[in-house]
Formats: sequence, C-alpha cells, structure tokens
Amino acid sequence: MDSVIQQLLARSAKLFILCNEGDEAMRAYEKQGCHLIQVPETVDCLQPVLNIVPLQLLSYHLTLIRGHNVDQPRNLAKSVTTSEEH
Repeated sequence: MDSVIQQLLARSAKLFILCNEGDEAMRAYEKQGCHLIQVPETVDCLQPVLNIVPLQLLSYHLTLIRGHNVDQPRNLAKSVTTSEEH
C-alpha cells in the first residue's frame, strides 16, 4: 500500500486515507498533505462496518459541495429504483 500511496503523491493526488486510530505508519503521510480518516480498531469481521460510516459521510458531503442532489444520483440503474404500485 505504501508504494501506491507514494505513486499517487508523486502525481499530486489529494489523498484521504482511511486507517485505524493510532496507525503511526499512516500518520507519516499526514505530513505530506494527506488527510487521515481514523476509525477505532475492532475485530477483523466488524472493521468494514466501522469503515463504511465515514466513507458514506464523505460521499454525502462531497455530493452536496458539488451541487448534486443526493436523493437522485446520476446514472442510477433502473434496477435499483423503486416504483409506486397502486
């Protein structure tokens, strides 16, 4: 993962890194301009549940900042939309 982060930084990417609280290896990237989103560490099978919450909030706020409607995303496939039946 370190090599991927280094390659992205070399290309001037703005990185948001999701990591566990207290992950000192990732804190070094904070000094290079990366934004850390730290979540509490838990057992492996529950970690994705904790990780998804800040990522959903990030998506929500970026959508609002860009002026899009969060309730009607572009390119939403009809298979996932619901229709009212009378």
